[in-house]
Amino acid sequence: MKKVVFFLMIISLRISQFSMAQDLLDQLRDESEVEPKLVMSTFKGTRIINGQSVETRGKGNLEMIISHRFGRINSGAYNLFGLDDSNVRLGLECSVTDNLTLGFGRNSFNKIYDGYVKGKLIQQKSNRSPVTITWVSDASLYSLKRPELEMTFERRLRFVNQVLIARKINSAISLQLMPSYVHRNLVPTESEPNDLFAMGMAGKVSLSKRVALTGEYYYRFGEDLPGYNSLGLGIEIETGGHVFQLQFTNSNEMTPSGFIPSTTGDFFDGDIHFGFNVSRSFQVGRRKAGMLP
Repeated sequence: MKKVVFFLMIISLRISQFSMAQDLLDQLRDESEVEPKLVMSTFKGTRIINGQSVETRGKGNLEMIISHRFGRINSGAYNLFGLDDSNVRLGLECSVTDNLTLGFGRNSFNKIYDGYVKGKLIQQKSNRSPVTITWVSDASLYSLKRPELEMTFERRLRFVNQVLIARKINSAISLQLMPSYVHRNLVPTESEPNDLFAMGMAGKVSLSKRVALTGEYYYRFGEDLPGYNSLGLGIEIETGGHVFQLQFTNSNEMTPSGFIPSTTGDFFDGDIHFGFNVSRSFQVGRRKAGMLP
């Protein structure tokens, strides 16, 4: 009788273990079948400081971006700490699809026209894609008159290609890497390379739902390069359809073919430009129900 009871206890224990294992497998299967969710709003705007973020707007969106940089803060009280000088970029971005944006702008500094194509390749998703990846191809035209030099159309062209890789760590922190390749048909001196590689790093720390701190830095690869690496710090405020960004940066130019290779100011010596970006979005095309903003 004791043997029978012992045998029944073993059978009962085995059945219990099998049932627990089956429940665990069912739970894991249910979790694996949950539809991954898109991770949105890695950054508030399509710009961080001077450079692009991974963000693209929804299809049919037209965004106007007004960027302003004043003179250097260390220029003194006579120049009102740089406020007497100004550099403006006016830009438009049109979203052809949710993941494809065309942009165009004009900079008052060196009278540069720039245009770019921006395409989101991968969107960060919960339990699947750990990062968002966006590609940017930028071309700019240096239109400033140079009486001392014959400026052909080819000499005025500059190109930049970037891969933007970002991850939203949590609701407060986002990080981004920006490996970049810059080509300039004409460089200021013979010692400067026409081709330049750089690695950009950026981040955002949210202070509230609508306010965040931002930072951006581009490290240039190469020896004896003139100038300085581009560095910027800022605070951004989202107000409905506007994103208002206040910034302090050592770069005066606002296109990647300018601020990556040609930043001339030392941030830590006071060569800092105060400035801002203001963006306003307009919906100019109909959107299908359920499409992302």
